Amino acid sequence: MAEHDVFLADCPARTTLALVADTWSVVVVFALRHGPRRYTDLRDRIGGISNKMLTQTLRKLERGNLVERRALRTTPAGAEYRLTELGESLIGPVSVLARWAEEHADELGDGGRS
Repeated sequence: MAEHDVFLADCPARTTLALVADTWSVVVVFALRHGPRRYTDLRDRIGGISNKMLTQTLRKLERGNLVERRALRTTPAGAEYRLTELGESLIGPVSVLARWAEEHADELGDGGRS
């Protein structure tokens, strides 16, 4: 494994953090931890996410090889999303982060809300 220094502007690890360290990416990965979900199921499960933001997040995670999209032969046409093997490797860290956030939200200055 190569050594990386996230303090360097051109560090590949920084690009990786940009991919996975935003709120919606964490929530989408966490929502997919139990298996594939259709787009509408994800949207309904994730409170407060707009269609536009969910689409952007899923596309970003697809480009990063963390999520895989599978077209469904249904009427109307649909798709389901699942974590790739690489995406599944994020379940542990994301679960720890989500649990920490749930346990400490009230301790944060504004309850975790900006």
